Amino acid sequence: MQSLGSSSTVGRPMEILLVEDDLDDAGMTIDALKQGHVRCRVSLVRDGEEATEFLRREGKFLHAPQPDLILLDLQLPKKEGREVLADVRSDEFLRRVPVVVLTSSPAHREIVESEGLHVDSYLIKPVDIGQFIDLVRRLRRFWLADVVLPKLD
Repeated sequence: MQSLGSSSTVGRPMEILLVEDDLDDAGMTIDALKQGHVRCRVSLVRDGEEATEFLRREGKFLHAPQPDLILLDLQLPKKEGREVLADVRSDEFLRRVPVVVLTSSPAHREIVESEGLHVDSYLIKPVDIGQFIDLVRRLRRFWLADVVLPKLD
């Protein structure tokens, strides 16, 4: 896990689960968070099975933090991102966690929507820093109803 951001926060840092098998794409996403001064802790898992174990706090993820946001790639080894998303949306507790799909293809949006799997947003990779920070700010309004999160500015 990495801790990112500045020291000026209200409440605790945001917990972000990044589910991404490509280390270059993961690095760009983490850099976008740093450049946007988003104070957060990022947990990176690299396949769908690890994502499921992390979210269920199984095996080596027994003490994993509950994420405030899931950044999910759809094309994952071992278990597809759509399957992970279906697991999240079928779980009474996890379904409240916002999910942003990271995809290299706009066609993935149609696939996810045709399967009735709700996501909070989509970002096309490589992640545009400005677009990503705007998205985090929009989702922040949603989170403020339930938790106190860090300042983004």
